Parts: sequence; structure tokens; C-alpha cells
Amino acid sequence: MTEVKHYQAVPFAEEKYMLGEGPAMDRRTGILSYVDIKKGRFYRIMPDGGQLCFEAGQMIGAAVPGAEPGTYIFCGVDGLYRFKDGTMTKIVDLDGYYKPWQRSNDAKADPTGRLYFGSMAEDKTYGNNGNLFCLDPETGLIRVAQADTKISNGLAWDKARKRFFFSDSLEYAVFAYDYDAVTGQISGRKKLFDVSGGVPDGMCIDADDHLWVAVWGGSRIEERDPGTGKLFAVIDVPAEHVSSCCFMNEDTLFITSSAENLQGQYDGCLFTCKVEAAGAGTDYCGI
Repeated sequence: MTEVKHYQAVPFAEEKYMLGEGPAMDRRTGILSYVDIKKGRFYRIMPDGGQLCFEAGQMIGAAVPGAEPGTYIFCGVDGLYRFKDGTMTKIVDLDGYYKPWQRSNDAKADPTGRLYFGSMAEDKTYGNNGNLFCLDPETGLIRVAQADTKISNGLAWDKARKRFFFSDSLEYAVFAYDYDAVTGQISGRKKLFDVSGGVPDGMCIDADDHLWVAVWGGSRIEERDPGTGKLFAVIDVPAEHVSSCCFMNEDTLFITSSAENLQGQYDGCLFTCKVEAAGAGTDYCGI
């Protein structure tokens, strides 16, 4: 029986975020980005260590690196926006796809540049409901990739472009799908593993296709086998609501968290953790 490794995350900075999410490392530019969903802010940490903040004026579920280096696609409340040179321009209206009480949540580009993005209920009086959508940048068409999600969250694709992984938080599980890179279709949904002591949130994947899954309410990141779901390692994070992670370089994870309704010393902070793994590259949206 293989022993589960344990790592300890350390604070990256003292600043706190209401709902830090969506970390992404653009290796083309060396820019590390993330959002504060609730405050509608988009942050970039530049290669020289300087930080930039952009006020979007609405909640942003994620900011995905775009086709042109330095650009991003914002997943907002009412639309998808292209961010370039300090300006956001609406490119897709989401009024026909979202209910009035829904907003965007996690999003990522697939290996061919399609944008996968999820909706969720911001107003819980309407329950927990939404969909996982896919936008094809060549046709501009949006389709439902996975209907009837509860809280659409972490997304990842394997390096062979054969499998897709998805965490639906209030299903308390991470699911695996067959993935067709030509059509972008996902199928054959199967539960890969259950999560206890918290709910699965954002995730990333490493060069060996191991999944690194943030556990909201669980103060940790879990490293899991993509075939069996076996637990390989745990990163202990000194924040209760760990929201997502990405590889900021070859062997270091960058981790976001939330301070909303929490008073812990490090709740809402950013963290880093050096691990025995090699980070995979980032996929870019084709818009």
C-alpha cells in the first residue's frame, strides 16, 4: 500500500480575497492571473513581481488566457468579454443561456481552444442548478456540454486528448468523461472518486495526468490518480475554503482561497506549495 504524501502550503501574500478563484499561468507572457469573483476583480502578477488589478463592474467566474498573448476571456454574469489593454468588450451575450439568478463559475479552454464554462445559482432560493457550456471559437456557437449541474467547477483534460475531468461540487465527486478533440464532445460520464470532508472545487492537471483538486471546506488540495481516483498526496492549506490551483512553474502550485464569512488568519489568502510533480502547460481560448 502506497503511503499518502503530505505537503504544507505557505502564504504567498498577506492580502485577502472575498472569493479568490480561477488561477492561470500564461507561459507565453509569464503572467500569473486570478480573480476575486464576488468583488469582480481581475488580478495579474507580472513577471517582475508587480501586481495589476482591473475592476470589471460585475462578478467574474473566471478569466481564461486568450488566443493573443496578454488577452483574456472573462466569464461574467451577463456575457463573455474579451479583455485587452485594460478594456473589456462583450463578445457573447449570455442572457439566453443563464437564468436571472445565475452567474458564471469556473472556466477553462480545452486543448483545441474551445471555451468550457459553467453556470451556477448565485441566489440559493432557486436551488443549486446550472449547466456546463462549450463555446466553439470557429463557429461562435454555444452548446450544453453537461446539463443539470449543481455547482459547475474544476475542469481538466489529459495530455492524450482522450479524457475530460470535471468536478460538480454538490455531487461531492469528480467525474471522468471520454473526450473527442475533433468535435469537442464529452461522453460516457463516470464517477471517478467521491470527496468527503469538504466539496471538490477547482482543479488542475500535471504532466503525468495526475489531478490536483481543491477541497472547499476541507483546507486541502488532493492529488489523485486519473484512472482509479486513488489518493496520492494531500497539500494542507491553512485556509478553510480552498478554491482552486494551478502550476505557477514546473514544480510549484499556486493556490487560491476565500475569506467570505470566515475570520481565520489566512482565510482568503493566496498560497504556494512545492510538490514532487511537473506542471502541465496552459491551454488558451481560441478567441
